[in-house]
Amino acid sequence: MERTYVMCKPDAVQRGLVGEILKRFEQRGFQLLALELQHPTRERLEEHYGDLKSKPFFPALVEYMLSGPVVAMVFGGINAVKMGRVMVGETNPLASTPGSLRGDFSMVVGRNIVHASDAVESAEKEIALWFPNGVKNYTNPIIQQFVYE
Repeated sequence: MERTYVMCKPDAVQRGLVGEILKRFEQRGFQLLALELQHPTRERLEEHYGDLKSKPFFPALVEYMLSGPVVAMVFGGINAVKMGRVMVGETNPLASTPGSLRGDFSMVVGRNIVHASDAVESAEKEIALWFPNGVKNYTNPIIQQFVYE
C-alpha cells in the first residue's frame, strides 16, 4: 500500500469543497489516514514548494497559500500517488478532463483547489513535513475486502 499527501488549498477551503475532495478519494476506495486543518507558515510553504523557488510565480504562490487555512490529508491505498494525480487533474484546469477535481471545480492555474503528491518519494517527504508527529496506519477490513482483490 502506498500513501499520498493531498492538500485542499485556501480556495477549496473558502469555497466549501473540502468535503467533495475528501468524498471523491474515499469513494474511489482510498483510506483516510490523517486530516488536519492547518494555517501554514511561510517557512513550511517555502519548503513544500522548494522545487518552484526559481519560478517567477513563486512569491505570489506562497502569498496565496498564506491567505487562509489549508486541509492537509494523507490517503493510503494501491497506487495512491498515481491515481491521486489522475483524480486531481492537470495543474492547468483548462487541460484537466471533466470528472477530475480541477476539471470540475477550477478555472485558472493560480486557484486550482488541490495539491496531490507527484511521486512516492515526494509523498513521504510531504507527509513528514505536514504531519511531523507522524501518521497512524491502520487497516480497514471493509476496504480490503470490497475494494481490492
